[in-house]
Amino acid sequence: MSKGRLEAFSDGVIAVIITIMVLELKVPHGTDSTTLAPLVPIFLSYVLSFVYVAIYWNNHHNLFHAVERVTGAALWANMHLLFWLSLVPFVTGWMDENHFAPVTVAAYGAVLLASAVSYQILTTVLRSHHGNDSVLARGLGTDRKGKVSLLLYVGAVPLAYLHVAISLALYAAVALIWLVPDRRFERLPAEHKR
Repeated sequence: MSKGRLEAFSDGVIAVIITIMVLELKVPHGTDSTTLAPLVPIFLSYVLSFVYVAIYWNNHHNLFHAVERVTGAALWANMHLLFWLSLVPFVTGWMDENHFAPVTVAAYGAVLLASAVSYQILTTVLRSHHGNDSVLARGLGTDRKGKVSLLLYVGAVPLAYLHVAISLALYAAVALIWLVPDRRFERLPAEHKR
């Protein structure tokens, strides 16, 4: 099966997710700069969520650049990832609307954790179909960043009940880990053609 339709559908879903998030930003009433001050935490959570969705889009793009074909299992694994990503606008809005209450910050982290787990499932399904000596498998490598991210999420979710700022800092730390694109996938297709 061709990967083109999966990539096009995923790009469309991710574009809608980003659009929904920006529509959740409420326009302040008033023209004074003080009307913007209460929106700073909301804007920062939007930025964090936008960065997360952008990171998944970038990694998804790089991942599928190394994929030759997809199976039904890969289609479902991809839908699983898109499901969790589609909840990012909801938990971001819930967190903002409730002034970063512990349960909302924990729920935000749970969605990030589930997104990371679903991405791991997708890579596992793709790797099993392509084999361990494939361009895809070499690009994925040992995925240390993915494993570290999972551990940080697992720690951050319950920490939201102790101190919200620690959880938010851990979520930001994971985003910073992934902000620098993984160059392994960019090099591999050229190496494979040689």
